[in-house]
Amino acid sequence: MTLYGVGLGPGEADLVTVRGKHVLEECDVVYSPGRLSRSVALEHVDESKIGDLDFPMTKDEEKLRAAWKEAAAEIAPNARDGDVAFVTLGDPNVYSTFGHLRRTIDAFHPAVELEIVPGVSAVTAFATAMGVEIEAGAGLSLREAAAGHSPTGPDRMILFKVTDAPATHEGLVEAGYDVTYGRRLFMEQGETLVTDDPAEIDERDYYTLAYAEKTDLEIESATAAFQTDDESGDASDGEPVADGGRNLGDEELVKIERAEGCAQGDCGGN
Repeated sequence: MTLYGVGLGPGEADLVTVRGKHVLEECDVVYSPGRLSRSVALEHVDESKIGDLDFPMTKDEEKLRAAWKEAAAEIAPNARDGDVAFVTLGDPNVYSTFGHLRRTIDAFHPAVELEIVPGVSAVTAFATAMGVEIEAGAGLSLREAAAGHSPTGPDRMILFKVTDAPATHEGLVEAGYDVTYGRRLFMEQGETLVTDDPAEIDERDYYTLAYAEKTDLEIESATAAFQTDDESGDASDGEPVADGGRNLGDEELVKIERAEGCAQGDCGGN
């Protein structure tokens, strides 16, 4: 018998993974910590299977610990007798409430088996919505930027919980970053917004992220050297060519791709 931590993805019901959907359908009880995760879960299970949990809106650590201890005490008996799930938006191990439950279960109910079902995290959903490519070998840092905080240092950052965009923007621009904001991306609840103007996104919303990149950052991957006839003006029937204009055949392309894969640790036995 198992307690599953199931990542529901960024908010659209059809972005729940196939495995996540299967687990939800097979579990006896599906616990939800909030309204948004509950609404996504209800797209995959009947309301009769939902177990709601109440958590206080407070930063008081004693009250929070008490709430998680109470939640664990409710969940643990059901997880010993059958399979249950605790759902969370995004991925259970990335800026998620599931970590609190896992630690509480480990401390007070160590006999309960735990398994995590990954979900599409806000990080990958945000990169997709923004058209940002995190290419092989690139550095990327995750930071929180609540209450106007402006973390700096890394060349590229994804910032969570941007609740005061104008203040955060001011600090990042002063530190030499270009910044783009996204709110409720891939979420069925609320209005999706993408903008580089912090004034358009100045009202507080927990589900606001930002992508910050150093203004002078230069990125060039190996395949940036490839051109087609549309780009170079040379008649090559759209075949990839190297910088010198020489057509690359399929065999040469395979060698290049294999070499790059090996450089990134993707070499296999085949």
